[in-house]
Amino acid sequence: MAFRLWALALLPIAALAAGPPTYTKDVAPLLFQHCTACHRPGEIAPMPLLTYSEVRPWAKSIAEAVLTRKMPPWDASPEFGHFRNDARLSDREIASIKEWVKTGAPEGDRADLPPAPVYVDGWRNGKPDRIVTLPEPYRITASGPDEYLDFTVDPGFTEDMWVRMAELRPGNRKVVHHAHVFLETPAKAGDPAESKKVTVGASGTPADLPVVNDGCSTPEGGMKPGSKLNELGSLLASYVPGKGPEVWADGIAHRIPAHSRFQFQIHYSHATGKPETDLTSVGLYFAPAPPLHELHRIDLHNLLFEIPAGAANQEVTACYTFDKDVELLSYVAHMHLRGKDMLFEAYLPDGTTRPLLYVPRYRFQWQMKYVNSDPIAIPKGTRIKVTAHFDNSVNNAENPDPAKSVRWGQATVNEMMDGWLEFIE
Repeated sequence: MAFRLWALALLPIAALAAGPPTYTKDVAPLLFQHCTACHRPGEIAPMPLLTYSEVRPWAKSIAEAVLTRKMPPWDASPEFGHFRNDARLSDREIASIKEWVKTGAPEGDRADLPPAPVYVDGWRNGKPDRIVTLPEPYRITASGPDEYLDFTVDPGFTEDMWVRMAELRPGNRKVVHHAHVFLETPAKAGDPAESKKVTVGASGTPADLPVVNDGCSTPEGGMKPGSKLNELGSLLASYVPGKGPEVWADGIAHRIPAHSRFQFQIHYSHATGKPETDLTSVGLYFAPAPPLHELHRIDLHNLLFEIPAGAANQEVTACYTFDKDVELLSYVAHMHLRGKDMLFEAYLPDGTTRPLLYVPRYRFQWQMKYVNSDPIAIPKGTRIKVTAHFDNSVNNAENPDPAKSVRWGQATVNEMMDGWLEFIE
């Protein structure tokens, strides 16, 4: 007991000897690891945080953001799942930033400053092996309705290619709200590649279609008549607010069949109120050899729901039953401005239920991919259930119009209910 009291008495002395936290020794390493991928010129964050002169004016705001866990963005509940891309700071790291601000946010000895991360032309993971770009800049007018456009590009692949990473990078983040790149069926012999723009309607679900909020209890499962839930193996990469590049574990890669064309689907807004141009690209990082596992993905969604005007906690569900053994790799929760929370669960054939992911506070601005630390084995016959809640009331500050009921639609003012899952067989 005497030894323990003596050791505890020395702790404040050791802390004083170490001195208060400094930017160069304590704060910069955290910012470099957790923040600068977004907080740098040309990225989604509002200000760069690569140098002390850039960080110091924002010291108090940084402390507040990490204390409230608003930053770094990470919305998964720690009660369910373990994720290898968990961005949360530890309690000790948060305390260090708090103490640094409290003691005046000192710079410290510049000799302690670690090298800043190097970003190549804005790409998160260095220069891609191949960059595929829109055929020409697209011009966005100063005003008008949002545009949903398709652009088809032939990358010229004459043999199957395996991609271990992919990053869809908007040319103009001010007007590109979200975008996807799909793989089209290989062209017929002699069929020339084409670049085309097709405007996609932004209206919501037609009013004459039935309302199905509980997609797990009906035969149609919340799907529109004539539609079918399929694996989205053709989706190569996505850009949605807050989501990073597609990065898959060693031994897993996405196959691009020979002669495939890339279909860019881009949602443009008129956010700046002036004419703009965009030249969006996708960067590809090739696997050195065919992988052990080919990547698969499915989009589990409900397309027939309705959120009544003023509803503060409307529940919408969707389900899918695997007809084969698979291993789950990752999840993405996708809703629009009324999205409130989302839960992914696995109902196993033995009657047990396994929670996979819970996002208790969904944020439209940060639609992250949650990557399992280890693949989760899912036996044939497992039913995946996704449960979402929406807030269409006046209490939702981001609600475009709480006086209107809302159905599915591509436009941001409409809603979506999607649970994206990646898996291997």
